[in-house]
Amino acid sequence: MSETIHVDWKQMRELAGPFPRQAFQFVRDGLAHAVELAHGEQEQTHESADESKHVSGQELCLGLREYALERYGCMAGTVLDHWGLHATDDFGRIVFAMVEAGLMNKTDEDRLEDFHCVYTFAEAFAPKQLS
Repeated sequence: MSETIHVDWKQMRELAGPFPRQAFQFVRDGLAHAVELAHGEQEQTHESADESKHVSGQELCLGLREYALERYGCMAGTVLDHWGLHATDDFGRIVFAMVEAGLMNKTDEDRLEDFHCVYTFAEAFAPKQLS
């Protein structure tokens, strides 16, 4: 039986910023995509799954970019902007708020700074990048 985690949305928004729930869900869903990009599809034993599926802040940002483009196509930048996401630093704030809430894990080496300026949204979601 899986453990149900009560999510304190008010606290998470205080930690991360006034992002809507969709932004948090996008980051959480995009994590699986980032893990697959970084590690490929691997069969894992339960004991080794957490450690071997870790991605860095930079890897997560790159995975979230690709996930957004796959999911929203040429509207990816517009969707993220609508949610108030304007920089990779915003992904980091969401991740660390989710870590604090027990929804994600981090290693001792992971830092919020790992998400700083990985790419600019203007370049990452520019129409020329989508062709």
